[in-house]
Amino acid sequence: MTAEPGEVHHEAERRLRDQGLIYTGGRRETVELLSGLARLTTMPELIELRPKLTQSSMYRNMTDLEAAGIVQKVIGTDDRTRYELAEALIGHHHHSICVHCGKVDDFVVPPATEHTLESALSDALASAGFRPTGHRLDVVGVCAACD
Repeated sequence: MTAEPGEVHHEAERRLRDQGLIYTGGRRETVELLSGLARLTTMPELIELRPKLTQSSMYRNMTDLEAAGIVQKVIGTDDRTRYELAEALIGHHHHSICVHCGKVDDFVVPPATEHTLESALSDALASAGFRPTGHRLDVVGVCAACD
């Protein structure tokens, strides 16, 4: 699901430049860290993995990366904010969120199911005059470890 690291960095640099921002070493290291993880992660976990990145710098960088569409936030049932690279960089996917432990995992559905889901959402929102341009689906339930 993840793009090649060189492509991710090139796109991150382009998006930041479009926002009038520089792809600093700290931002690059944050993107590198997120692209190397197989799951969503919290800010304390990121700081633990890279202690030389200060908490204040990490939060500032994350805000800029999110504004540039490089990073997205996912909030689980435990209200802990988790971060991942944006779908534009790693591909369209959804999240399963455990109501007991708060674990958040990615999952992908087959293209035919995605098409059905898009159609159903368009139909459901048409009466409100809302035209969806995409969707994010979070499925809440109980993970295998908590079951």
